[in-house]
Amino acid sequence: MIALGQSPLDAILERLQTAHDVTALQRAIETCRDHFAIEHAVYHWVSAAGHNYGVYTYPKAWIDHYMAHDYLRIDPVILGCYSRFHPVDWKQLDWSSRSARLFRQQAADHGLGTQGYSVPIRGPHGQFALFTVSHTCDDAAWARFTDANWRSLILIAHAFNQKALEFEPSRTPDGAAPLSPREVDALSLLALGYSRAQVAKTLTISEHTLRAYIETARHKLGAANTVNAVALALARGAIMV
Repeated sequence: MIALGQSPLDAILERLQTAHDVTALQRAIETCRDHFAIEHAVYHWVSAAGHNYGVYTYPKAWIDHYMAHDYLRIDPVILGCYSRFHPVDWKQLDWSSRSARLFRQQAADHGLGTQGYSVPIRGPHGQFALFTVSHTCDDAAWARFTDANWRSLILIAHAFNQKALEFEPSRTPDGAAPLSPREVDALSLLALGYSRAQVAKTLTISEHTLRAYIETARHKLGAANTVNAVALALARGAIMV
């Protein structure tokens, strides 16, 4: 339930911050689907040890079909996003091969939607994750949806990944003081190439407040400046882009 005065985006982020297991992540992905009024949302990650995990709203019949045919080998979304660092609309991916076209048709037959948008994430020690939303609509409607929501989708994707990393069996506690969720958001967006004005607008805060978040993050990381803070946060796995 969303608290009085709380935005749906903040409600999703708060649910993720308080998640204590994969079951809670599953509830969060369902909340995402319902909030954005789309057919499906999925968060899939490959741990540093190479283990696959996922929370999703896809039908079980599709998951069973996907695993039975070992579609990880040919899935154009997985293959395309693995070589990218920025969010991608599925229309930008390579669907030219016969296997890719067959895969897409079977996915549509199982109700996965005709449109999709994925956010690839890189974590520490080789961790890779993917946050995806999909829906059935025309190109114009999907363009309006992504234009209106891409900032929120990026923030949610990184929040999912930050929480998933806490569930890694081999994860060791960080020696330095951990970054706050807002500090992580600010540095993540700066790492993606946003200007300070764009970061402040995305996070719905003033540039003065943003400056305070950046400064506290810089001190926690022992960084000489903002660029150094972003680099150190990436190197230590505190943020993922």
